[in-house]
Order: sequence, then C-alpha cells, then structure tokens
Amino acid sequence: MSHNLKPNDLDAHFMPFTAQKSFKKKPRMITGAKGMYYYSDDGREMLDASAGLWCVNAGHSHPKIVEAIQKQAAALDYAPNFSFGHPLAFQAASRLVAEMPGDIEHVFFSNSGSEAVDTAVKIALAYWRARGKAAKTKIISRERAYHGVNICGVSLGGIPWNRKVFSGALMPNVDYLPHTFNLKEQAFSKHQPEWGAHLANDLENIVALHDAENIAAVIVEPVAGSTGVLVPPKGYLEKLREICNKHDILLIFDEVITGFGRLGKATAAEYFGIVPDIITTAKGINSGTVPMGATFCRKGIYDAFMESAGEYSINFFHGYTYSGHPLACAAALATQEVYKSEGLFENAAKLEKTWSDALHTLKGKPHVIDIRTIGLMGAVELDPGTDRKYPDEMSRAMEAFDRMYFEHDTVMRFTGNTLAMSPPLILNESHISLLVERLGKMLTNLR
Repeated sequence: MSHNLKPNDLDAHFMPFTAQKSFKKKPRMITGAKGMYYYSDDGREMLDASAGLWCVNAGHSHPKIVEAIQKQAAALDYAPNFSFGHPLAFQAASRLVAEMPGDIEHVFFSNSGSEAVDTAVKIALAYWRARGKAAKTKIISRERAYHGVNICGVSLGGIPWNRKVFSGALMPNVDYLPHTFNLKEQAFSKHQPEWGAHLANDLENIVALHDAENIAAVIVEPVAGSTGVLVPPKGYLEKLREICNKHDILLIFDEVITGFGRLGKATAAEYFGIVPDIITTAKGINSGTVPMGATFCRKGIYDAFMESAGEYSINFFHGYTYSGHPLACAAALATQEVYKSEGLFENAAKLEKTWSDALHTLKGKPHVIDIRTIGLMGAVELDPGTDRKYPDEMSRAMEAFDRMYFEHDTVMRFTGNTLAMSPPLILNESHISLLVERLGKMLTNLR
C-alpha cells in the first residue's frame, strides 16, 4: 500500500459536490485504507468516521471481499443481463432478498442509490398501469429529502441547493410532505423524538388535494441522512404506513444509507417493524467496493408484472448495462457473508447506546445546538451565526470538517450546519472514545 502517490495535475478532474477552488489549493488527498482507517498522502492514519460516504460498513479493504472481487474479475469480468444471465446475479438476488422483511421477495439491480430510486419510481408507475390504474402517477416525497442526483432523484429531493439550478428539468407530478425536524421541540433527543408523529397526518391533506386515484407512491428515507441525520419521531413511520394502506398507495423506503446494518439490522424497515412496498438500497450492499444499487419489491408487485405480459413480452422496459455486474454481485455475496460471520449488525446494535451516550457528551461544547443519534448514525448541529461571508469564506461546519481532517486525523462529513457521522460497523468503544475526544478538542477551538 503506497501512501505517497500524488497526481501531478489537479485541474482535469471536475469533482462532485466539492468546493473545488479551495480544495485544489489545499487538497485532502486519500491514498490508502484499511479497516477503520484511511491514509493521507502525507502518511497520516485517519480515523474514518463516515464509512466513506455512508457505505464502507464492513471496514476498508476487507480481505474476503477483496479476494472475491479479484477472483471474479479473472473468471468472468462482464456479462450482459438483458436476455442473458450469469449465476452470480441470481445467487446475489436470492441471498439479498433473504435479508428483507415480510413478503419482499424480488430485487432489480442497478449501479447506485440514485438509479435504485429511479428504478423504484418506474416500478411504481408501471405496476399501477399493469393493475389497470394508469392515472396513479403522482409521487409524494418530503421536504429536506435526498433521493440521489439524477433528474428523478433531484425532483423528489427537498434540499434546495440540489434543485435550484435544475428547476427547468424537474419531473411534474411530485408533491411534498413537511420534514420532521423541529429544533425547539426535539433538540438533544436521544433516539426517536417524542414530538412529531402528527406530521404524518399531512399525507391525508395531500391525498384530499390530489385524490388517491392519482397517487402512485410515497417515498421517504426512514432516517433522513444526507440532510443531517433527521431521526423519525415515534409513531411517524407507522402512521405513513397506515395512511398508505388506507388509500391504496405504495410506500417506498429509501434505504440507500440505512440498509445493511447502519441501524443494527439489515434494514430500517426491520428496525422499525414496518414493511414498505419497495426498498431502495446501495452503499452498504457490498460495503462500497463496486458500484451497485438494488431495488426490492413485494411479491404482489412483481406478480403484477408477470401476469400482465405474455410468454415472449418484455416485462419491464428498464435496465442498465451494468445491472447485476459480476464483480458487484461477487462483492455483495462476500460482504453479506462478512456481515454474518463477523456479527457486524449485532455489533452495531450492541454499540448503539454507547455511541449515542458518547456523542451526547458534546452537549455544552461551543456552538453545538443539537445532537441526533440512532443506530450508528450521528449528527452534531452547529450554530451557523457568524460574520463569515459565504461563499468566499468557510462556513463554521466546513471549518470543523477541515480541522478534523488536518488537525485531528479524522475523515467525516458535513452538510449545511451539521457534522454527520456513520462509522464502519467494525468499530469498538475505543474508536468511539477517540472520535468524541477529537470532536471535543476541535469544537473547543472552533471560531
């Protein structure tokens, strides 16, 4: 593993979601990874507090996953899944649906969370058409939602900066529930807030406005991740399920972040005891090693596609060149085995209270206005009130992120005014203590 490789030119790379002017003057360059740690180009060992981008749940460079990818690349590097099959796609599908709750028995493969969401929406629309209810086309999302970055995901998303430039291309037939966060009522809640279940009742108002005969699906993140770890109020998700059942509307859980152990279970659906109709996943499905997304659906949805088409009819006019890619499937199978053999979901469940208690010790540190935790997800929200002149100066949260990297050897995320954390599921109590100690020192010196 080399930690000294450096590119000789940073200009060509058009970077995603990055302040590129400041980055290219002072790069945060990662050149290696192992277990709980990244390695920087200047040789520092960096605690990974965000599992990459919420995805490296099994820890970095796990030897069993690495070996599976290497062997598969040598045996079958690529095979199409349009009118062809390869064994690993079917094996991976069977293994993965076994982790799903209720009668969720089928999975459609893609390459990312964004594509998994796009697939979910297309499944929902095509399902209602197959059922003879083609008027059901409206999708209900939520403010502050993040559902990926293609036009479908951005249309469903509720984060203004992700939408504003692309407003002319957004999908019609989308409406939005209010988000569930209220700082006054919920600040420093441990686990699920007591306040807020009533916000689900807004779905009844939306149904009254548009009529259930025109609504295909409601899509929500069980825990809203990218907007800053918004934990659902007690009873909120249950009410959404109840209202969707009442009006014959599909419920989609976007579990791209929460899927595969983030809450100590295979899915947030299992954690909260709710069976949605469709679940979208990616990230932790194979610990972020090879791009992969997956959209799971209940048996009745799949059956509608099979029953509405003839022997030689294509059932679903949708798919990607890399759907069910052999390397992605090999990585997924190996990752699921690692989760099981090493008890990583159980480790996450066991550490949930320790994680929560430790992060909440930061209450009272300078600038901290809220702390939110569930499973192995955490957020520390900062008061943004400074005299900084954004975008020409760092925001307070970006300064915290920057200091954690350069001064405290820690890789983490920030979104808006929130520091977001989601460590690999292999962590232990010493990692938690180290992270909180570093956060405390950083906050004490934060401007």
